[in-house]
Amino acid sequence: MEKIPALPARRGAMSGLAELIECTGEPDKLINKGLCGRFHDLAELDIVDGKPGISLFKSEIFSLPFRLEMMERHPLGSQAFIPMSDEGFLVVLAEDENGRPGMPRAFVTAPGQAVNIGRNVWHGVLTPLGGSGLFAVVDRVSDGPNLEEHWFDTAFEVVKG
Repeated sequence: MEKIPALPARRGAMSGLAELIECTGEPDKLINKGLCGRFHDLAELDIVDGKPGISLFKSEIFSLPFRLEMMERHPLGSQAFIPMSDEGFLVVLAEDENGRPGMPRAFVTAPGQAVNIGRNVWHGVLTPLGGSGLFAVVDRVSDGPNLEEHWFDTAFEVVKG
């Protein structure tokens, strides 16, 4: 089984596949009499033929090493995963290679980081590594289908980087 190291999620590391959402540097604006900093417009929603919606996902907790057997993508909309606990989560991404995922890359977010996975980007399942497993997800809401899955002939093992 081929091993994939899970590296720390850093700005630019997921470039072209996903946007890292985090509060870094100074806020764009202070609100509420200076008691709250607003970090404004940190990710771009990309929705086709539907509307943006906010859902809550409740996942089982996983650990590393993680067996990666399948990846999925959503051709009609990006997906932002925002943890509702102060724990990191595993993000596995891959470029498209002729309608299937290329070599997966793995990242572990730090507490306070979220990820907006681009429209039509191959990614692993929601994989919290601790906390409650509760996430707010901002993505496309519609009655039509928006999911493609690819099951690998041979699974990968995602390990600490």
